[in-house]
Amino acid sequence: GPAELRRYLARLREAGLAPCRLHLLSVEGSALLLHPGLARQRLAAVLHAHPAPFMDVSAGRHCPALCGPAEAEAIRGHLAALLAHLGAAEAASTGPVSSSEVVPTGWNLCTIVGVLLGYPAAYAFAMEEGAQNCLALTPLRVFTVQASCPRIRDGLRVQIYSFSIPESLCAELKEVLDAWRDELKEAFSAQSDFVDLCISSEVVCLPAVAL
Repeated sequence: GPAELRRYLARLREAGLAPCRLHLLSVEGSALLLHPGLARQRLAAVLHAHPAPFMDVSAGRHCPALCGPAEAEAIRGHLAALLAHLGAAEAASTGPVSSSEVVPTGWNLCTIVGVLLGYPAAYAFAMEEGAQNCLALTPLRVFTVQASCPRIRDGLRVQIYSFSIPESLCAELKEVLDAWRDELKEAFSAQSDFVDLCISSEVVCLPAVAL
């Protein structure tokens, strides 16, 4: 639980392995470990992004599409609430590891987590339809970010993360994807733990997709 994670993080800091500020966010029984400044930056960026980078993949849809104005505005409201929550929690914190709990009324956690992870576009779906979606047998472009980590071992390749975008939406999201690439390269150049950044993509078509 959160208490055990806080103790673990405290030991990491004592060992000099977690020098930056961290925030432990409890959401519906799960705990998310965030870099508070980066989390707020990502939330703020998505709030101002155009087009709104939310992809509606509700099960009732024939194919994926960008969320309409009403749906996008509702998601932005949830993100703005989380941004305000994190700001208030950080302002009230005095230690290197802060913590808080949020009650996500009506939030789609798939969308929220996608934004916090730094994906350039996040999936959304009608909550009343459950977690079902329309991505089965839909061509998806899967982006993968890899790098080498000589600090651990020479030649070690690490997959940092991956995400997918329906191929049919890539053209509409080109500006968002280009900005993501540029920001990732800039962030990568500002650190020294990872080298040889590689951003690749491939199109896949799967019989079922879990979000």
